Amino acid sequence: MISTLIFFISFLYLDYNFESFISNDGMYIPTSVMFLAYWIILEYKTGQTIGKKMFNLKIVNNLGERPSLIGVIISSFGKSFILPIDTILGWIITNEKRQRICNKLGNTLIIKIKDSEDNSDFKYMKD
Repeated sequence: MISTLIFFISFLYLDYNFESFISNDGMYIPTSVMFLAYWIILEYKTGQTIGKKMFNLKIVNNLGERPSLIGVIISSFGKSFILPIDTILGWIITNEKRQRICNKLGNTLIIKIKDSEDNSDFKYMKD
């Protein structure tokens, strides 16, 4: 959701005709491809998009490790092109992990990152 807002706001500042962008069916594919690239790059490299980082979420594989590139591509494809279908089927055919269908197919999970008390790399010690 945060990612979507960022993309739409960027279109406003890049002087696109926003009304024709929304009503033009031909823009669905290029926009979806942009989202797909955004999600694949960030989630594979860092495990987080901007929105996931804001909410302390992260994508991992079913073992809690860094997901494979194929897993991230499958998960991102579901968000980019078939999100309503992916989400609705995920609700109907749900499991205890609450995964979307494309997350199941890609063996990925979205997890909450626990807040740590020490958020810095430095430890200050009193002399």
